[in-house]
Amino acid sequence: MGDLTVRVVEDLGSVNAAAWDALDHGPSPFTEHGFLRALERSGSVGAEAGWQPVYVLVEAPAGPGAAAGGEGASAQADPRRLVGAVAAYIKPHSYGEYIFDWSWARGARQAGIRYYPKLVIAAPMTPATGRRLLIAPDVERAPVVAALIAAIRGIADAAECSSIHWLFCGADEQRELAAAGYTPRASFQYHWRNHGYADFDGFLGELTSRRRKQVRKERARAQAAIDGLDWVAGGDLKAAEIAALDGFYRRTTFEHGGFDYLRPGFFERLVELAPGRVEIARVRRGGEMIAGALFLETPKALYGRYWGCSEAIEFLHFETTCYAGIDRCIARQIPLFEAGAQGQHKLLRGFLPAPTYSAHWIRHPGLRQAIQTFCREEAIAVAAGMDELAQASPFRAEVLAARRGAGAG
Repeated sequence: MGDLTVRVVEDLGSVNAAAWDALDHGPSPFTEHGFLRALERSGSVGAEAGWQPVYVLVEAPAGPGAAAGGEGASAQADPRRLVGAVAAYIKPHSYGEYIFDWSWARGARQAGIRYYPKLVIAAPMTPATGRRLLIAPDVERAPVVAALIAAIRGIADAAECSSIHWLFCGADEQRELAAAGYTPRASFQYHWRNHGYADFDGFLGELTSRRRKQVRKERARAQAAIDGLDWVAGGDLKAAEIAALDGFYRRTTFEHGGFDYLRPGFFERLVELAPGRVEIARVRRGGEMIAGALFLETPKALYGRYWGCSEAIEFLHFETTCYAGIDRCIARQIPLFEAGAQGQHKLLRGFLPAPTYSAHWIRHPGLRQAIQTFCREEAIAVAAGMDELAQASPFRAEVLAARRGAGAG
């Protein structure tokens, strides 16, 4: 594929949303125009937030009728067509990434090596696997990937970044990046997979008797304490409910000693710009919304993100963030449910260890060698840890054996 050109922009508003979203994003909505633009417009990313956006665009010749211009532009004749893109961020810190490199930064500092700024390719503040190399599905992939990787290196050189980090990329992308000189790194989360269950009881039927009874008890207690839990599409949310979500998010981060990375206005912008992706599990009692969780949904996956409540109710967190999501996946035949980072409590509720991937390039040769050694040893520990956790699975042994025999996850 010849005659590719590369542009770099710092504002996604200058990129046509339809052209950006026509690239292959896989099952994830977190690199789509609406989500990334909501981060920009709310100030959740930007120079002050320490997530300075740099968008790499690869374009090829296109015929009449190709979309051009920014968010509000109409389709018109354009000699170039967007065939590849990467959303990257120049960062002076490592907050909000969830593939942790604090020890790398500390080791660099102790050795007198500058670690920041660095260049990160990720969905900001979002530990969810997704495409990082966004490629048009009908073009030859290799030349576009090569152009994107070269452009990313050029940005890192121009900004004097010490390193480049592709976070929560796909396994296939990690292999492509390894071939380009990046060090692969292993990590894992807990994911739930839909094995064609007819209903929630069908899922429970695959659990051990003890775990099945425990899940039923948790659901019964949570449901008895509320008037109900329902699902509300983003476009149907009232302003007061959006404000309540924002309040829940800030209360949860404060109570758990976290950082409220998402600035006021983010949820409002997200509902405005990505209404078809947003779903809220809304909990009500006495006519009031007392708890809720934000989900983003595509036909291929459900992603649980932010949860909060105005009062503590036993097991309501599990009901809202785990069981309600499983119910929804079964009802809508969604194959995958990612409920966020960490949380070993998910294991006993049917979420099994699943590998996640990243790839890293380090400028300093000595630091690079040390990190390569670290990643090799870490990968062994991660694999052993996943195997050990799988032994604590709530699924009956014969179910797991059948899945392994069929090669299912």
